[in-house]
Parts: sequence; structure tokens; C-alpha cells
Amino acid sequence: MMAVLCPLAIAIPVSAFHFHQSEKLRRAEAAAADALLRLARAYEELRLQSRLDGLTNVLSRQAFQEDLAGFSRASMSGGLLFLDLDHFKSINDRYGHAAGDEVLRKVGEVLNAHCGRYDIAGRLGGEEFVLFFGELAAEGMFECCERIRLAIAHLEVRAASGAIVHVSASIGAVYCEAGFDAEDCLDAADMNLYAAKAGGRNTVALAAQAEAQKASRPPARMFEDRAPRGAV
Repeated sequence: MMAVLCPLAIAIPVSAFHFHQSEKLRRAEAAAADALLRLARAYEELRLQSRLDGLTNVLSRQAFQEDLAGFSRASMSGGLLFLDLDHFKSINDRYGHAAGDEVLRKVGEVLNAHCGRYDIAGRLGGEEFVLFFGELAAEGMFECCERIRLAIAHLEVRAASGAIVHVSASIGAVYCEAGFDAEDCLDAADMNLYAAKAGGRNTVALAAQAEAQKASRPPARMFEDRAPRGAV
């Protein structure tokens, strides 16, 4: 009898000890895995935040250019819009930089709201923004530009004094064929933006990619707001 009981008396505590240690190890491994997952999520969140402009919540200049180049490598076509807020310095001078920042924030909200699955919006700096609408057909370019322009023109922004801050934007746009050169298209859209501002501001200047890249030729189409708002 003792020959049976003695091994059992020894084996039961040893088994319990091993079970306890295994359970501690399992919990430690689970805790470590959870910590690694939370760390990975935090890193990804920081990575995504670093791609965004802190004030407007659209892509930073570098992030936009990287994504635009990626669309080009993927042979995606679409519409590229270069946007500049009209008389923005006057807004800062007249109403203060807080009002100017609020204008920029609201413009960022408008641009993000108009972006779908294959669309991106970015801030190049100051009051200059840029958008790419992936898979947008050439014939839909003007309507798309007008939606953006009108949405900005109808923004409701008030200064600290309660005064209404009028906002408008000029847009230069170019259609990008599949395999487009990102830098060339940005230059072409920028040239069209210059034409839109020279044409009276609060306008859309639109040209095909091949035409817009000929620096000596003006944009193919110029559209002005039928009832322009009084820009500040």
C-alpha cells in the first residue's frame, strides 16, 4: 500500500506545480501577445497621423505625392485638381490667423468629404490644396471641379467678431491618362490654376493632359462663376 501511496503523494503536488507554472506561462504569453498587438496598432496610428496635415486632416505634401506616384504605377487614370484659396492673405490680415486656420480646417473637411475609395486630398502648403480623383472620366472633370468650388464657396465661417468670412477658390485641373507622370501632371494643373486666377478667381480652368503640358498654350477651357461671390 505504501508503495502505491508514496509515489501518488509526491506526484500530485508536482503535477499541480507544473500546471500552475504552465498556466502562468500561458498568461504571460497572452499578455505579451496583447502588448505587441497594442504596440503595433499604436505604431500604425502614429504612421497614419504622420501622413496627415495636422491642421486640415488631409494628406501632407509628401504623402500625397507618394500616393499619386502609386496611382501612376498602378496605371490608374483620373482627374488632378490644384486648388488655391482666393485672397487668403486678406482673410488673415482682416480677421486674424485664427479665422484663417478655421477656413483651412473647413476646406479640409470639404475635400475629405468629397473623397471616395480611389480619391486622395492633400495640402501642399499655405492655402494650396490638391486632389486626385481616381478613375474619374475626362467628361466628368468639370462637374467634379464645380462641386468642389461651390462647396467651398458655400462654407459658413465666422470670425471672432461674428463677421462672416467669405471664402472662394480657384481650381486648375488636368485629366491624367493611365501611366501619367505625376510631376508633369502637377505642373500642368498648376499652370491651369494660374490661368484660373488670372481669369478672375473663383473659377475652374480645365485642360487635357497633353494640351496642358504645352506651356505656350492657354488651358483649353475656362469657366467662370456666373454669380461670383465677393472675395475678401
